Amino acid sequence: MEIPLFHRLLVCRTLLRDPVLRWLTEFAACPEDEGTAYAFAAALIEKAEQWGLAGNLVADYILFRLAIDENLAAAIMEQQKGHVGKSLEAAFTHDIALLEPLLRELPSAYLPLSLLDAYVPTGVRVADEQEGAAALFAVMCQPWTAASLAAELIDHYRRYGCGDIAIYRAFRWDKEKKLAGVKNFEPIRLAQLIGYMEQKQALLGNTLAFLGGRPANNVLLVGARGTGKSSSVKALANEFFGQGLRLIQITKPQLAELPGIMQTLRRFATKHFIVYLDDLSFETSEPEYKYLKSGIEGGLETRPDNVLIYATSNRRHLVKESWQDREGTDDVHRSDSVNETISLSDRFGLIIDYRAPNEREYLAIIDHYLRAAGITLSPEELKSAGQRWEMAHSGRSGRTARQFVDYYLGQQRE
Repeated sequence: MEIPLFHRLLVCRTLLRDPVLRWLTEFAACPEDEGTAYAFAAALIEKAEQWGLAGNLVADYILFRLAIDENLAAAIMEQQKGHVGKSLEAAFTHDIALLEPLLRELPSAYLPLSLLDAYVPTGVRVADEQEGAAALFAVMCQPWTAASLAAELIDHYRRYGCGDIAIYRAFRWDKEKKLAGVKNFEPIRLAQLIGYMEQKQALLGNTLAFLGGRPANNVLLVGARGTGKSSSVKALANEFFGQGLRLIQITKPQLAELPGIMQTLRRFATKHFIVYLDDLSFETSEPEYKYLKSGIEGGLETRPDNVLIYATSNRRHLVKESWQDREGTDDVHRSDSVNETISLSDRFGLIIDYRAPNEREYLAIIDHYLRAAGITLSPEELKSAGQRWEMAHSGRSGRTARQFVDYYLGQQRE
């Protein structure tokens, strides 16, 4: 089999800069050089172990690179809200047709070793962990043509994006002022959060409206500690990853960078982002709350249509205020100062209260997690053990219930 000439690519030219495929192009230029072939195989095996690629390693690697690389077609689709022109689609199909021999043939047909034909990685296969990649690898198990595979990849870019946006559910804003994917994001789902049905329904309704392009509000989740506020927001990123939702967590000091963050997210027109602030509160002396007020509404630039801000807090009024602030100030316009500090919460159109669970709800949470682990306690045992733990551990909450279950399971003997 003749190895395709990568310099003929029109749209997927990021593959020309790929260090692994560079070894393959060098081998194609000099097939007598077995050292280059083995260098390519070694680099490919390293990537297979890193990403969990399996089977035909050359085909798997190229398909994975096509899925995540920021090629011209994927970039244009982000700018044009998922639309791609017929000419660009034809050029993209040309590239897939050029790569087709590598996607179909076993590596032993053109390399001097068969190990890459049916490789089994040590870790979990990437297709088993990543929703978008799984769909593409499934396509390769069915009859396909260059045109049909190109169409599947275009649909993949439209649904999942490319680059890190296609891989990660959640991101942080790093020191280099870039999005950094969270590799070990908590895989929690809303169904795992026991109770709080009204709160979850309100959060779901607002998020679904946002994803559907309908009017939606910034959200403030307030209430007692350990009641599942943060877990509820994290669960949304897992529930709606396939619908284009991504979570961006920022810290309070990073609020000054909110305009830059918004500008970055504006570029991803096919995706929706929740900028997430956890455990938020301010002292009156902290200027960051003014950045947040401006970021939500009131700045020179409008907030992008594909961005909402969700925050959690133990405080209904996010800016701390004391009686001294009200009575001891020498501000002539005292009411103006008070209004400034309390107006931040008002910028959140939807405020959801998470109260501490009562005893029945608290015991129900414990019972649910124990039953999920295969353990059933009598009502008397459940109440006695739960009450003892509650009295010794800061009262009732979902977090306290979960901690009791972890303790109880840890004490069990095989």
